[in-house]
Amino acid sequence: MAETLESLKQNETFDVIVVGAGGAGMSAALVAAIDGARVLLVEGTEYVGGTTAYSAGTTWIPASMHAASVNPDDSSANAEAFLNRAVGGRSSAAMRRAFLDAGPKAVAHIEANSDVKYRARPFHPDYLSEIEGSTLRGRALEPLPFDGRKLGRAFSLIRPPIPEFTVLGAMMVDRDDVGHLLNMTKSFASFRHAAKLLARHARDRMSSPRGTRLVMGNALIGRLLYSLLQRGVTVLTNTKIEALHTGANGVEAVTLSHVNERRRVVVRGGVVLASGGFNRHPKRRGEMLPGADPAWCPGAPGHSGGAQDLALAAGARFGEGALSNAFWAPVSVRRRADGTTAVFPHFIMDRGKPGMITVDKSGRRFLNENTSYHLFGVAMQEANKSTPSVPAYLVTDSEGLRKYGLGMVRPGGKGLAPFLADGYLVAGKTLDELATKLDIDAAGLADSVARMNRYAQTGVDADFQRGTTDYQNANGDVNWSGPNKCLGPIGAAPFYAVRLYPGDIGAATGLVIDTDARVLDRADRPIDGLYACGNDAQSVMGGVYPGPGITLGPGLAFGYLAARHATMRARQPASAAPTLALPIDLPTHAHAK
Repeated sequence: MAETLESLKQNETFDVIVVGAGGAGMSAALVAAIDGARVLLVEGTEYVGGTTAYSAGTTWIPASMHAASVNPDDSSANAEAFLNRAVGGRSSAAMRRAFLDAGPKAVAHIEANSDVKYRARPFHPDYLSEIEGSTLRGRALEPLPFDGRKLGRAFSLIRPPIPEFTVLGAMMVDRDDVGHLLNMTKSFASFRHAAKLLARHARDRMSSPRGTRLVMGNALIGRLLYSLLQRGVTVLTNTKIEALHTGANGVEAVTLSHVNERRRVVVRGGVVLASGGFNRHPKRRGEMLPGADPAWCPGAPGHSGGAQDLALAAGARFGEGALSNAFWAPVSVRRRADGTTAVFPHFIMDRGKPGMITVDKSGRRFLNENTSYHLFGVAMQEANKSTPSVPAYLVTDSEGLRKYGLGMVRPGGKGLAPFLADGYLVAGKTLDELATKLDIDAAGLADSVARMNRYAQTGVDADFQRGTTDYQNANGDVNWSGPNKCLGPIGAAPFYAVRLYPGDIGAATGLVIDTDARVLDRADRPIDGLYACGNDAQSVMGGVYPGPGITLGPGLAFGYLAARHATMRARQPASAAPTLALPIDLPTHAHAK
């Protein structure tokens, strides 16, 4: 393992070079290493993990080896039919088939040959559960928890989770842990589970700045890093790619830089781009995500689009036809005590629970609060074209705040003073006072609350049909006593609100690739030796968000395809590079702006 660029020789040779150490890039590097390649993994920031390290680590892979344990009736054909209905012409059907074929193979190959281990969630519905072919379980995989102590000094390479997603001073918890912590005074099983967590964390903090029990995205990155180091993969952090060098055999070398050092590194098989996409590109962001302040992006730093620029200069092109150029989530923003900005994605914990509504400047609801976070972000931007909806306002009462929390405000209703003092949380003794402080229409807010209170009694949201799908109900409150698990009254003063903004959580538009993850030029010909996966590549989901983990799933699948093709290419004479790709049918929709 080389820790700095200086340890590499000028023109040192590798079989495969992977640019970007998020989930997709690390998976590609691991597959290549398993297959016997000499691999160099290059990361531009100080940490490995990318946005995957911030995420739940959920990986959408239909028909995997784990699926039958929770849903024996599902199949790849069912998933293909579902995606055909959900995504349609917004992406290539051939690319979707390649993903569905490669995904289960990638899971089995990695699990059999590394420390990366997954399990199927027993209940994790597809987000578009109203579409025929959706499932409630089996397609969403999650990584098993990982003991970060196995990494030794390399533990410090993993990007820490978002602080607001941890408890008690950097202790990671997953959705099961949260349930146990909230019920620890009501259940002996929960008390025992919580006690073990707390005891482990107390021991960790005696020798580590954060907990070493890794879950969710950090667990996936920890397992990938451990497996890469076990395989002898060279990992460089704080290292940039400055150039792709092409010759008669396509991409033959790269120039890498670290501070004032530069190295030309030769590659036999190929370069895999997995640097995270364009989201913080200095120019392209404004062109492709107009009106979306980069301060609202909850993704990890590093996805500046520089690697894509090099590919475009080599003849690559961006895809077209996506519903949106990015995937979205509603976020709230707060300045931390140390001066940094906390961006909190509102995935499932609050906005869809009983007693919560989201309103615009007119005080009116404009969407179904229980829709997926992606569609929530899309709806905010669409509504903003006619009525100011950015920011929108997530409103609840004292009972809703106590039960579910509100963004960075934890459940329980205590410790509100700092949030109120800095304006993150806004409170009013009456709805009129809350509306005045938010500078929104008081009559509109009062009417929205009155309507929701009626719907809570009838169980029917006449305005936006909230709580009418399996996915929506899964994000309600299963213990709620009302007729609809997603609808509850708002009336227990004082009243509270936080401001919501559309935050981009990943790129949907990227470089066009084929079914071997080879980057295609403007004439749809592969650029020899150049591959892309993850958010550097055009999403097979076409800017649609059908289910949980639909960025990590394709990232794994196409990382697997890229690694296997590049590894075979490294072993063959230049004139006999493997050709495995299927014909690709391109989407027909115009480019989404």
